[in-house]
Amino acid sequence: MDPIELLKFMLPDFLVDHFDVVSSANTEEVLHLYFEEKSKIQEEFNTLKLVSKGFQDEITIQDFPLRGKYVYLHIKRRRWTNKTTGEIIKRDWQLAAKGTRMTQEFAAFLKEINR
Repeated sequence: MDPIELLKFMLPDFLVDHFDVVSSANTEEVLHLYFEEKSKIQEEFNTLKLVSKGFQDEITIQDFPLRGKYVYLHIKRRRWTNKTTGEIIKRDWQLAAKGTRMTQEFAAFLKEINR
């Protein structure tokens, strides 16, 4: 099993597939993982002339604990500019469960055990 497949067991698939881990911070109680969206143009925009123009504001969401530590995912999504029209394009990732600051999987898990 390669490291990418192993990461998919611990992190949401979309993070492993579309984001790079750029840093981390680890304390006795908390693990912070920092991600940036890869500089790969999305398939739905292949026909457009896009250039990466930095990142949107970072968001922080909570995920499943690992080894007894709280896990916070700090995610920076890219902004793209259409060179032809000047329009700003952002991919609409559904990163957090509605009304929460948790991953969708973690929120569903908590909802289920709370029944």
